[in-house]
Amino acid sequence: MSRPATSRFVVSRPTRRAALVLALTGVTLAAAAANTNRILRFETGAQLQGDLRNGPYNYSGKGGAAIRASVGTISISAPQAVFRAPSGTPIANAEGRRSADFSGNVTVVRGRLTAKGAALNYSEASGQGVLTGTPSAVFLPEKTGDDPVNISATQMSLDVDTNMSTSTGSVRLVNGKQTGRADTVVFDEGRELGVLTGNMSLSRAATAKAKELNIVGTEARVLTKGKLLYVSGKVKLTQGTITTTGDAVYYDDTKNVAYVVGHAVSVDSKAGTTVTARPNAALEQRTDLGRVRAIDAGYAIPVAQFKLTGEK
Repeated sequence: MSRPATSRFVVSRPTRRAALVLALTGVTLAAAAANTNRILRFETGAQLQGDLRNGPYNYSGKGGAAIRASVGTISISAPQAVFRAPSGTPIANAEGRRSADFSGNVTVVRGRLTAKGAALNYSEASGQGVLTGTPSAVFLPEKTGDDPVNISATQMSLDVDTNMSTSTGSVRLVNGKQTGRADTVVFDEGRELGVLTGNMSLSRAATAKAKELNIVGTEARVLTKGKLLYVSGKVKLTQGTITTTGDAVYYDDTKNVAYVVGHAVSVDSKAGTTVTARPNAALEQRTDLGRVRAIDAGYAIPVAQFKLTGEK
């Protein structure tokens, strides 16, 4: 049996974790949930098969076309989808406990972000939508000519409430000449901020004026729009024969300057020189000139500008 999908489902409040909200359209089956911004809708062109009372509902596009779903500013497309309730519970009575599985070249679009993967699982109970199957995402710049942000990972979750995505497993973030690698990357679309943790490393490709720069540490925060970096936790900068270490570093890519604070020491193996910052002072490293100098007045890293939305 096949008929156009005309049902509308309401999602209960999800937890504030990395999550993607999916959506279906049609006639309300029950009273609206607390947050109507999370109602799932399918376009009426989708075909539906299954037990109309208990489910599962199997959705497919007419004539092989993709299914199109939406929620708020998010849109989803995929060749197939299955929507189900807990066993023995009618779908209309299971709001907040249902799950949806989209499969086959899934695409999710939210503003300037487009994410793709082989499959997408959404749970109303957790409020999370998880992309798997070598997922990737592209975040387009606000201004034409600026660099996009490209993210690839093993798994990717999106959260509609915070406009954040959490990518895990061999994550790679590329923004122009900057490349970051980590076990986990949280990307805040509103702030255009990436937070990299777990086996974190950053590299800045060589240019006509500067050799390749590599930075490692415990955590990295990248403001992609301004090309600004803040790395903390036993940082090490390597550029040519110069190796600089410290507790934290602030790097302005557009100005080719890094400020290293906390027990900062820089060694040039070729020149045989060492520059050591005094207590509570800092080192300034000009990455375009290959020069390091001590700043006795110290340097205050603007940590506040690297916080995620809602982070204290």
